[in-house]
Amino acid sequence: MATQIVNENSAAVESVDVLIVGAGISGIGMAVHLRNKCPGKSFAIVERRDDIGGTWNLFQYPGIRSDSDMHTLGFSFEPWTEQKSIADGPSIIKYLHRIKAKHDLEKHIHFGHKVLSASWSSEDARWTVTAEKSDGSHATLYANFVYMGAGYYDYDNPYDAQIEGLQNFKGDVVHPQFWPKDLDYTGKKVVIIGSGATAVTMVPVLAEKASHVTMLQRTPTWYASAPSKDWFANSLRKILPNKWAYKLTRWKNVKMQDLTFRTARDNPQKVIDKLEKPMKELLGDKYVKEDYTPPYGPWEQRLCLVPDGDMFKAIAAGTADLKTGHIDTVTESGIKLKSGETLDADIIVTATGLKLAVAGKVAFEVDGKPVHWPDHYYYKGCMFSDIPNLAVVFGYLNASWTLKADIVSEFTCRLLNHMDATSTRIANPVLDKELEQEQLFDFSSGYIQRSISELPRNSTAMPWKLNQNYLFDKPVLLEDPVDDGVLRFYGPNSQQGVGDSEQELEAAE
Repeated sequence: MATQIVNENSAAVESVDVLIVGAGISGIGMAVHLRNKCPGKSFAIVERRDDIGGTWNLFQYPGIRSDSDMHTLGFSFEPWTEQKSIADGPSIIKYLHRIKAKHDLEKHIHFGHKVLSASWSSEDARWTVTAEKSDGSHATLYANFVYMGAGYYDYDNPYDAQIEGLQNFKGDVVHPQFWPKDLDYTGKKVVIIGSGATAVTMVPVLAEKASHVTMLQRTPTWYASAPSKDWFANSLRKILPNKWAYKLTRWKNVKMQDLTFRTARDNPQKVIDKLEKPMKELLGDKYVKEDYTPPYGPWEQRLCLVPDGDMFKAIAAGTADLKTGHIDTVTESGIKLKSGETLDADIIVTATGLKLAVAGKVAFEVDGKPVHWPDHYYYKGCMFSDIPNLAVVFGYLNASWTLKADIVSEFTCRLLNHMDATSTRIANPVLDKELEQEQLFDFSSGYIQRSISELPRNSTAMPWKLNQNYLFDKPVLLEDPVDDGVLRFYGPNSQQGVGDSEQELEAAE
């Protein structure tokens, strides 16, 4: 089937079997899995920017790097072969471009297309998707199945922490999500507000040129210092083919991530002792327990990775420091804390966090009814109750994003092949009973808690659940039967809509 996106009001609008939204890690991964496992399916990728990469294309702040090792942030089908396991943004983009070229994906990608809406018709068994092009015109595409790889946060609007007096500041105020390419911080005093992964990444890099960098935090964060190079992986590649070395390293890292997370929950003090040891060694007399001991246990929020202890080394050298305190107000020349201390600044970086967005902020509707996400439950962590022919990627908070993206892609391919084998066109996770609800995320991170009311629901058990456990999810998505009695399938003549009663569904079958 041909792939073509045309301007609306055109007489001929062709369709695709699968529409992938987003050309970042999730979208590129799905495209490769489709080519390998569903070679007969036509597909298109729509991407709002002018290049692939998603987050790695958007974020351009100094030092941008992965917060996970590339043996799990990389794809299952494409070995990571660089020396550094903790990779910078340009290296990740290069990796994605290599995959794009290797699998001939360029011709399937439509850049400059921001998806605005997606409307499902049960009668036609397809989605009608509208996108805004870079020139302001609109384009329409029909798709039998939609795969959302648009990430999990708002690309347009970062979280606004409402910092008192920020408008008074006479210097530069920048947010990492929109870092100016021409910003010169050489010899400047920089204050970074925030203590998450972005702030931790920037501190040592900015400290190389700035006169001084201060990271200002309201509360401390747990930091994990680890080598940027994986000696295990680099050693294996000397004696094994890249494919096998990568596979073994990936397995090792998955197991270690799982062990660390479970230990943090079962025996937090053991993990705390392990995290504190390198901090104390690298910081020396700059280590102040109150500044590095959060009021929560490790992995109650995501651990911040400090590769090679770079941030601690900058603080120990005196080119950077860390302050714990609450902002009273921002003045013309810096920040006044409630303690009375003043931090002079030429540049203020507001690394205050992200804002979550469900399914890329696309306006979804099913048979004319707008989708209100809190009314729907997750199905196997990748579909939603009573929304047909739609899959979405929401990566792990306690492990690499790509681990989830890989298995969701493979499950979607299994689903598509099952539909072909059974001559069905609609796959709908039908919710026909009341469920006991459970908190969606067992994490106290601010960006999670701020958005929890806008997110889909979570139940206590599969299949109506979004897990944070790759080792549990993998067999569920890759081995359990696709036709599990919950996911309902309908043939080409079915016109069942969302919300049909159980009796009507059984009659239709």
